[in-house]
Amino acid sequence: MSKRGYHHGNLRQALVDAALDLIAEKGPTGFTMAEAAKRADVSAAAPYRHFAGRDDLIAEIATQGYDLFAEVLDYAYDGGKPSPLAAFEAVGRAYLAFARKYPGHYMAMFESGVSVNQTADLAKAADRATRVLTRAADALSARIPASHRPPAAMFAAHVNAMSHGIVELYARGKPGGRTPFTPEELLESGIGIYLRGLGLIAPDHDPTRSE
Repeated sequence: MSKRGYHHGNLRQALVDAALDLIAEKGPTGFTMAEAAKRADVSAAAPYRHFAGRDDLIAEIATQGYDLFAEVLDYAYDGGKPSPLAAFEAVGRAYLAFARKYPGHYMAMFESGVSVNQTADLAKAADRATRVLTRAADALSARIPASHRPPAAMFAAHVNAMSHGIVELYARGKPGGRTPFTPEELLESGIGIYLRGLGLIAPDHDPTRSE
């Protein structure tokens, strides 16, 4: 039976799913509420029973995305096992994996222009995801003397920015984004340089220097 033939049992989620497909195809600003309604096979007026407009719909998608993001990162972190360094690197790889697996959510979260403060639920979900990376950064930097230790939030923000840049430039198949290195290799080397600068991992051995 067509969805038009009955009161949709979960119209809100059906619209989210329809919009996710449209975002993946056209970007977060490339579709209209009418297109989302058509994709969900409901009337053009139906979405407004649940969402004030497209930004409200995208905010819901971003909220669900951040909830998924937090779960993916937390699973990768695994309580800091087997070591703070290995867990931190796993979180970085999980960032790239999330962007690949959930492109519609990722674009709604980071490319739609919708503020994380658009709704209280969105702000809460975004904060939950941020706390995973901050916790990983805090555990990894614990052995740095307090006087030289960057705030965990700043540490996490640096790695977050690096990860996001790699996704945008090299992990999305965009024109001009080709490189002989995989996104994972780029992130691993970038994090390595950052951690060496903080003294958290040993510098690479330079064969041109005598011991």
